[in-house]
Amino acid sequence: MRKGLISVCLTTLALSATAPVFAEPTQADIDRGKELAFSRTDGNCLACHQMDDGKLTGNIGPELADMKTRYPDREILFKRIWDETQFNPTTVMPPFGRHMILGKQEINRIVDYLYTL
Repeated sequence: MRKGLISVCLTTLALSATAPVFAEPTQADIDRGKELAFSRTDGNCLACHQMDDGKLTGNIGPELADMKTRYPDREILFKRIWDETQFNPTTVMPPFGRHMILGKQEINRIVDYLYTL
């Protein structure tokens, strides 16, 4: 019984990092994503990444450009923002989803915006 419970818990945890399915993003969704990405209190992507028309950008992480080509699988980009340590255990990028800095919908809005770059 205990083994089954652990399996259920692990499956639930794995599914919690899955991006919810959204319809085609609206301009409002994209604008909200940009707002989150540029916000110095929320996503704060500009602290580490150069992107679009951002001011005072960082250079710790890679430039965020040509994102649809670099990440044709939207789910992978979502998971990298959710918890980059899954891909690079020594990263300095915060695990935005795992640490509840951003919610699933907020990360999806950021991905909507990043896909315009």
